[in-house]
Amino acid sequence: MFRRSPRCRVGHFDFSEEVVNRAHLPAPSFEAENGPLLCCSPSDPQASPGSGLVLHPNLASHGQRRESFLYRSDSDYELSPKSLSRNSSIVGELYGEDLIVTPFAQVLASLRTVRNNFTTLTNVQCASNKRSPAANQPSVTKVCLSDESYQKLAMETMEELDWCLDQLETIQTYRSVSDMASNKFKRMLNRELSHLSEMSRSGNQVSEYISNTFLDKQNELELPCPVPKSRERKRRQGQQQHQQQQQQQQQQQQGGMMTQISGVRKVSHTPSISGGTGNRFGVKTDQEELLSKDLEDINKWGLNIFRVAEHSHNRPLTCIMYTIFQERDLMRTFRIPTDTFVTFMLTLEGHYHSDVAYHNSLHAADVAQSTHILLSTPALDAVFTDLEILAAIFAAAIHDVDHPGVSNQFLINTNSELALMYNDESVLENHHLAVGFKLLQEDNCDIFQNLTKKQRQTLRRMVIDMVLATDMSKHMSLLANLKTMVETKKVTSSGVLLLDNYTDRMQVLRNMVHCADLSNPTKPLDLYRQWTDRIMDEFFHQGDRERERGMEISPMCDKHTASVERTQVGFIDYIVHPLWETWADLVHPDAQDILDMLEDNRNWYQSMIPQSPSPPFYTSDREGGPRREVEGVPVASKFQFELTLDDQDEDGESGMMETTDGHDGVTLQDHPSDPDGVDMATRDVSPAET
Repeated sequence: MFRRSPRCRVGHFDFSEEVVNRAHLPAPSFEAENGPLLCCSPSDPQASPGSGLVLHPNLASHGQRRESFLYRSDSDYELSPKSLSRNSSIVGELYGEDLIVTPFAQVLASLRTVRNNFTTLTNVQCASNKRSPAANQPSVTKVCLSDESYQKLAMETMEELDWCLDQLETIQTYRSVSDMASNKFKRMLNRELSHLSEMSRSGNQVSEYISNTFLDKQNELELPCPVPKSRERKRRQGQQQHQQQQQQQQQQQQGGMMTQISGVRKVSHTPSISGGTGNRFGVKTDQEELLSKDLEDINKWGLNIFRVAEHSHNRPLTCIMYTIFQERDLMRTFRIPTDTFVTFMLTLEGHYHSDVAYHNSLHAADVAQSTHILLSTPALDAVFTDLEILAAIFAAAIHDVDHPGVSNQFLINTNSELALMYNDESVLENHHLAVGFKLLQEDNCDIFQNLTKKQRQTLRRMVIDMVLATDMSKHMSLLANLKTMVETKKVTSSGVLLLDNYTDRMQVLRNMVHCADLSNPTKPLDLYRQWTDRIMDEFFHQGDRERERGMEISPMCDKHTASVERTQVGFIDYIVHPLWETWADLVHPDAQDILDMLEDNRNWYQSMIPQSPSPPFYTSDREGGPRREVEGVPVASKFQFELTLDDQDEDGESGMMETTDGHDGVTLQDHPSDPDGVDMATRDVSPAET
């Protein structure tokens, strides 16, 4: 029976022998509706003995560990009565309670409340069905309610049903139910970031960074707002003309490059680094014993990839992939010649840029090894086919190949060839895929030469889906989709997530690679800090390029103002923690140590935030004059980000303030009369993805 609570809760589910056995059904066929058949029979090399994932109870883990902002009370965020949650709960008889936050799962939970209340109010005897299996039902006794209790229950039931109808009325026919969760999470995150922006200048920068990187705003409307003064208008027009001239010159120089996949080049492997069948780890090294010791942790979370690179002549990706393929026996399963595999991996690794601080082969090796570990989690044992495992590890290896060390938005803003080729949509992710698959056509590089045509088509489709999911602007949609899928299965009381179609299986795999891509904060602190130094170095390099071009400097890319510690705390609180919290819910209890490490690392960075007040907001005359502090801004004043447009009147509204320091066109406006908090409309400028 439902009861009111500050949050929506769902009771735990049926773990009867019949239900649990459903987790060990033969691997499904996806031919009819969801694409190519993954496996035809258990004898196929890519066959998997099972497709179901048993959802285990969390056993009060929520009470022992800090929850993410997704579990805040709905009333803190929801903006209209129609979107308010009923805050109902299902109480499990044996397994306690579990929180649910996705709207569709909450609708299902509320409808179950209505059904249970109807049974109580009418004393209707329901025939045994999937909602009330006879084996699990206690003997039915007639419930006698007082008139007051009867009326109260009837009113609560009507309110519950009305709320469900309101929710269902808001569903748009061309969007999935997961979009309900995605939109809710985005609203909640925007409100969190608005509050963070109020606290300090560094909080403002962190908010911009998170919003512009991890929220896909391609369908949002730009609202007109006051424009800069005439001098600022002329300066920006001059910059735009200069950029257009540079772009025209680049396009003239590149000529016919649009018909080719840029970035693919011949890579020569010197004898000192080339691998072969006689090399134990796929690469030639004079430190094989040290490398062997490093790779003893290949099946452990937190392998030191920096030492692997040091002991493998800076070929960590080739070394890690060779070891993983040997560990999983994938070369024998898919008949991949060893020399072909090593040649391809060295060629692939050669197309990662060693002069890029973060998005290089070290990062690719780390993501590949992390994906390997996540695939091995006990909860996913025997769930995925060999072909799916091959696709996931391959996707991790190629997911950032030929990364130039700048963000998608930088490429779009500079009108680069890649942005034009891919129509501004997941520019780098599309490029990584094109280069990764193109390299398979190089001499002795086709590691999939012995796959059937159907296997190659299926693998290519899966790899494309997984690599495109590493576009960080898709983060919130990925998170909402996974959370909705998990919570919906919990509410239905089946206790088993039957991954019996391509869409659901890929949903888990896409989020797995996404988790691996965002796994740095979950690693031992000494490794995490090295990754942080690298990503900030890359950010600052992009900021320097933007400064040289006279462009607006992207959030967290200005080396003179960025707050590294505060950025990491915000990154964990609003991005990494909610994602890993959801993944841990899926594979519970396998990821609890990862969550503990994440929390410890977050607390360390929190402790390192300087205690001195943050620098005040600044402005300048844009002509090289000294900066001056903006006066008259109360510490607790509320403001919002607004995008200034060039086609408005010359004079701005009173109360508007210009702020510079690499943030051209952003104005801060005081909103002292807003009693409900702050709404934030961010600029469409994204920093480098992490």
